[in-house]
Amino acid sequence: MPSVRLAMAVLAVAVAAGCATVPPPVTAPVAPQHPEFVFPAPPEGATPALRERLTRAWQRLQANDLAGAEKEFTALAGAGRDFAPARTGLGYVELARRRADDATAHFEAASPAARPYAPALVGKGLAELAAGHDETALAAFEAALAVDRSLPDLAERVATLRVRVVQDRIGRAERAAEAGQWDEARAAYRAAIEASPDAAFLYRDLALMERRAGREETALELARAALVHDADDVPAHVLMGDVLAERGEYDEALAAYRKAAALDPSPAIETAMARVRERAREAALPAQYRDIGGRPQATRADLAALLGVRLSQALARAPQQQVVVTDLRGHWAQTWVQAVARAGAMEVYPNYTFQPGAALRRADLADTVSRTLALLQPAATVARWDRADVAMSDVPAAHLAFPAVRRAVASGVLRLEGGAFHLLRPVTGAEAIEVVTRLSAMAGGRR
Repeated sequence: MPSVRLAMAVLAVAVAAGCATVPPPVTAPVAPQHPEFVFPAPPEGATPALRERLTRAWQRLQANDLAGAEKEFTALAGAGRDFAPARTGLGYVELARRRADDATAHFEAASPAARPYAPALVGKGLAELAAGHDETALAAFEAALAVDRSLPDLAERVATLRVRVVQDRIGRAERAAEAGQWDEARAAYRAAIEASPDAAFLYRDLALMERRAGREETALELARAALVHDADDVPAHVLMGDVLAERGEYDEALAAYRKAAALDPSPAIETAMARVRERAREAALPAQYRDIGGRPQATRADLAALLGVRLSQALARAPQQQVVVTDLRGHWAQTWVQAVARAGAMEVYPNYTFQPGAALRRADLADTVSRTLALLQPAATVARWDRADVAMSDVPAAHLAFPAVRRAVASGVLRLEGGAFHLLRPVTGAEAIEVVTRLSAMAGGRR
């Protein structure tokens, strides 16, 4: 283009006119003093004289003749204020003097947003590194690579620096999360992901943090994102299983756990799967069963249902009795009442009624526990409990309930309160669940 060539010729003339004496050429040292600096090459169409002046200034800089280099670059900059190579050279002179702020000002002037100039962007990155600003240094280096992918060794420097920046952001995120500063932690994790968008563990770690912050939907989305980048990320599969289980999506939770177990089998995953299966079974039970834990007063039907669900295998193995119960038609717990009655774990009254709605008291609970222990444990173990020396202030040895209470207390399933048993005290739903849980543990069952 004629106008460009004319402008460059005028600039070359102005440079020559502005210097009465041309310094002699400088021979570059064998080993440049600043090999990390990038030579500010002139634009296409520059005259040979201009190229020579730039080369001479650069040689002085690489020889650590900073005053001479500054003079050369200043002359070039004075001839054309927008001459990016000269402003870049002055930036490198200031950088060699360890004046990072002054260097940055030159580099930013040489490479405005509208006209990015790779040597100046590299210089800015080096200045930011010298000032301890890793993140802005990384941004400058990445901008330089976007302009010129051929810059020597810069891609490797960027990769190394990116790792350092990501590690720093992760550290900030973890510290903020530990302090419960969720917004700060979230921003730091997002910044780390921006720097390393293919790192699956970053999505997973952010997902774990979001779950701690109570944002389970976001945690689930991030766990899925982690698996997009690494389908074999076991913790991400487990996290998905945990979140889905909390949401009551049991089939999906089990599918996630199975994928985790296929990649890395572990007792912890098996335990989680068993827990979800149990919760899935209970979720399919009647609402009346699911509400037992919140009742201030449990009933005989509640206790029968708990035993029937949690000890189903043990009850099925027990010798079965023929029983007739006349007051269960249409009752929600009918199946389980019949199961515990046939196994002998709970009593059917002489008039053939079970009285499912009757309030459950501690005496009734002791009788049921005593009967159930005889089904679950060896006879020798039960006999040892029956011989145990158990003293209760409110249940003397002559009391009809004493044998059942002694067995239940000696086994550890039921407990005294201040040395008393309180035969007539009502049993809450939560207490009934706790007792059946202890019996289930003795039978090898799970909560």
